[in-house]
This record gives sequence, C-alpha cells and structure tokens, in this order.
Amino acid sequence: MRPHRLDGLVALVTGAGRGIGRAIAARFLEEGARVVLVDVDQAAVTDAVDELGSDDAGKVHGVVGSVAVETDVKRIVDATVAWGSGLDILVNNAAKANPTVPPLEQMKLSDWQDVIDINLTGTFLMARHAAVHLRKRKGAIVNLTSTRAFMSEPHNEAYAATKGGIVALTHALANSLGPDVRVNAIAPGWIATSAWDVRSKRKPPELRDVDHEQHPVGRVGRPEDVAALAAYLASNEAGFVTGQTFVIDGGMTTKMIYEE
Repeated sequence: MRPHRLDGLVALVTGAGRGIGRAIAARFLEEGARVVLVDVDQAAVTDAVDELGSDDAGKVHGVVGSVAVETDVKRIVDATVAWGSGLDILVNNAAKANPTVPPLEQMKLSDWQDVIDINLTGTFLMARHAAVHLRKRKGAIVNLTSTRAFMSEPHNEAYAATKGGIVALTHALANSLGPDVRVNAIAPGWIATSAWDVRSKRKPPELRDVDHEQHPVGRVGRPEDVAALAAYLASNEAGFVTGQTFVIDGGMTTKMIYEE
C-alpha cells in the first residue's frame, strides 16, 4: 500500500505517454494525486489515460501538445487548471530522448535546435506558464535531466547541453520561485523503459548480465525507481529540499572504468 503523500493534489506530467513519464503518472495516482498526462503523441496519451484512469473516473486527464510550442504550453496549463481547479505539481519529463546525432562536423543546426527546443526551452516554457498557478498552491516542480549532464559519449552535444542546462535552470528557478515553489531535478542513468511503453509495444527489457554488472547495485534501473524519487520530491516530505539535482543511476557514475 503506497503512502498517500499527494492526496488531493493536482499534478501535470509531460512526456507521460510512455516510459519514465508514464511511470511517474502511475505512482502519483497511487499516492492520491489527480494527474494530467501530456504528450505530443495522441495515441500514447489515449492509451495511458485508458490504462491508468480506467478504475478512477475523474483522476486522470489527457492533453495532447508539444512543450516546444508556446501556444501549446499555454493551452496545456490552462486545460490543467480548468480540469483540476488549480495546479500543485509540475513534472517536466518530455524530451527528445535519442542522445546521439551525427558527428559534430556533420550536425545540422536544425538537429541542434530541435533538441534544444524540446528539452530545454520546453522545460522553461512549462515552468513559466505554470508558475503563477504553482505559487498560489505552494507547489513543486520536478525537472528530469540526465547523468549526461555530467558525463558523455561522443556525438551527444545537443542532448548533453540541454540536460546540463536543466541542472542550471533548476537552481535558477528554485531561487526565482522560492519560497512559494520548490524546484528540484532528477538525473537518471540507465533506465530500461520498454515495459512502460504503450501497451501494444510493451515488452520486457532486453538486457545482458554485463549490463546489470556495470551498476554497483547489480541491476539496470527501472522507471519505477525514478517515479519513487519524483513522488518524494513532489511531496511535503521534501519541504526543505530545493534547487538540487538527484542522481539516480545505481551508482554507475561513481565507478571507475579502466580499459584492460
């Protein structure tokens, strides 16, 4: 039985059609929140609302839109406030997830800008339009960044830059919106998300022993791991926590790796 730390609160989760966003929405519902699921993919929104809201009429609402388009952002926030009579929690999870693009010399400006618009500007726009409503309810923002804010593979300049930007944006927002609104970020490492895809595409993660062994905890992460941390940060239990980024990676970024 989950603790009902979010009873009666209204949460907006972007990128909630699948993966980590869908798992966060599910956990928030278990914790007693009413949740608006936002995604650019209409089919994913419909599937998520049907799955998560089938037993709880009035607890789940779906909105389709892009966080990179300001008119969509305003419509998403307005629809949430109208449906929920307010807003307590914003989870900025929507992102262009593929961290790699062509080599730097071949990268098009449009490749860079597309990732910036969705991952970083989208987080900013959602926060800006939600802020007035969150202030009224002494709410919280949880931003999803990545361990790629702190470490990289080749050819992920745009993705890494946006995730690093979200870390900085998080502490900037915490100072701008405090004390009315707390703002924190979660930096997931390797999270296997296939079990939280839309139901028609859902499958167990395809993982090898060596994948798990790279992590000091002995396994690859699950969306549920991230959702549990998000629920804590959104709740009053984290009332003295703001401006922070929490790495959740099974210890992978603490492990020294040497070629043999």
